[in-house]
Amino acid sequence: MTTLLPMRTAVYESYLEHSILSYAKENIQSGRWREENAIEQSRIEFHKLLPQGVDTPDQYLFEIIGKDNQSTVGFIWFAVVSDKGVRLAFVYDLEIKAPYQRQGYATQAFKAIETLVSDLGLSSIGLHVFGHNTGAQALYRQLGYEVTGMNMLKKL
Repeated sequence: MTTLLPMRTAVYESYLEHSILSYAKENIQSGRWREENAIEQSRIEFHKLLPQGVDTPDQYLFEIIGKDNQSTVGFIWFAVVSDKGVRLAFVYDLEIKAPYQRQGYATQAFKAIETLVSDLGLSSIGLHVFGHNTGAQALYRQLGYEVTGMNMLKKL
């Protein structure tokens, strides 16, 4: 069984640095950001969203614990946000470490946060997925997520 453990402060710094680099890379690959300043842009966004780290209000960062109840197999982070006066959960990050991918951990983590989100009195979960990440798109469709908008870009 997969469980979620609130992210430990000792884990947060390495999670943060890895996630900043990963988000910068995704934005470069998508064409949204230029390589020369992507890491700095990513760092700014993360620090804006998480100014107090794991203690930032309305931010929920979790370690995904594997079937052995000891190994951290990945991370999931969602926040309570307001969109046009409606409060909802928004998933900012999901990462499953390479050796644990394609074993159902992402699905189980999403099912676990559905319970948490419901307990917070929220009725929906939103997320962003990059257009080039077809694997994540398939996962989210399988979990019942629907496209609510689409940004497009033509490179010249």
